[in-house]
Amino acid sequence: MAASIVRVIFSRSCVPVRQFIVTTPMRSLQTSLPRCDVESAAKFIGAGAATVGVAGSGAGIGSVFGGLCQAYARNPSAKNQLFNYAILGFALSEAMGLFCLMIAFMILFAM
Repeated sequence: MAASIVRVIFSRSCVPVRQFIVTTPMRSLQTSLPRCDVESAAKFIGAGAATVGVAGSGAGIGSVFGGLCQAYARNPSAKNQLFNYAILGFALSEAMGLFCLMIAFMILFAM
């Protein structure tokens, strides 16, 4: 019985198997100029470097309001004057962050 099983398996493995080859339409290989690739990579690197200033703006705003909390804890009577200075510091810090973001967008889309 074992010999017949081996013979069946052996005979089935010798049967040629039909292979179906699926052909897909060929597309031509399209490449861009290396010069354009380098320019686009430089744009992305420059825009990424310009957006680092946005993180600095966030740190500056945190520092301004942290200083406001400390100053108010030391001298509660000067609340209005401290708050005006804090808003001025917030506005200047936020403006620098927006300028950095504007430069990043100019690098990406205007050049």
